[in-house]
Amino acid sequence: MKKLLPIVLIFFCITSLTFSQEIIGQWQTYDDETNENKALIEIYAEGNTYFAKIVETYVKGSSGICEECEGAKKNKPIEGLVIIENLKKDDDEYNGGTILDPENGKIYKCYIELLETNKLKVRGYIGFSLLGRTQYWRRKI
Repeated sequence: MKKLLPIVLIFFCITSLTFSQEIIGQWQTYDDETNENKALIEIYAEGNTYFAKIVETYVKGSSGICEECEGAKKNKPIEGLVIIENLKKDDDEYNGGTILDPENGKIYKCYIELLETNKLKVRGYIGFSLLGRTQYWRRKI
C-alpha cells in the first residue's frame, strides 16, 4: 500500500497538469478598448474538435439577440450561441476553425493559442492571419 500511494499522487499531478494546459473551460472576454468584461465563454470538445459558446453576456444596451447573424443563427439569443466551431489541435495551437462576431454577424477564420495556464490568445482573421484581430481571454477561476 505504501508503494501505491506515490504512484497515485504522481498520476493525479500529471492529470492536473495536463488539464490545466487545456483550453477547455470557461473564459472571460474583455473589450479591446475599454477593457470591460464582455462575456463568459465556455470552450468544450466534441471528440477531437473544439467549440465555444457564450454562457453569459455583460454588454449593456444590447438586445441579446444576434440580429446581424445569418442562417440558422439569425435572431437567436446571444447567450448559448456557438461562436467558435471546428478547431483542431495542431501542436501548441488550435486552428482550422471559425469564429463568429455576434456584434456584426461576420464569421472569420480562427486560431487559439494557450499562452499561459490562464491566458488564451484568440485570433480571428480574413485570408491570412496577418489580417485580423487578436483578443486575450482569461480563464475564469
